[in-house]
Amino acid sequence: MNKRTISFRLESRKVSALDSLAAALDRDRSYLLNDAISAYLELQQWQLEQIKEGQRQADAGRLVDHKKVKKLAARWRKR
Repeated sequence: MNKRTISFRLESRKVSALDSLAAALDRDRSYLLNDAISAYLELQQWQLEQIKEGQRQADAGRLVDHKKVKKLAARWRKR
């Protein structure tokens, strides 16, 4: 895997928290940052795919009536 070095600014308290977590997990800062960025990118990619799928369904006319959505939401609130 080809790796590159990057730099960015981070609040001091976040660096301290990162270092504390790294020490507790017996990992280095770079490992945790790579892990966090991987999770972030995976989540963002999933979200984009869900949005695109919703757009495809809307374009195909596969929509849920607003009244039905309101009924479902009302049931969820009761729980």
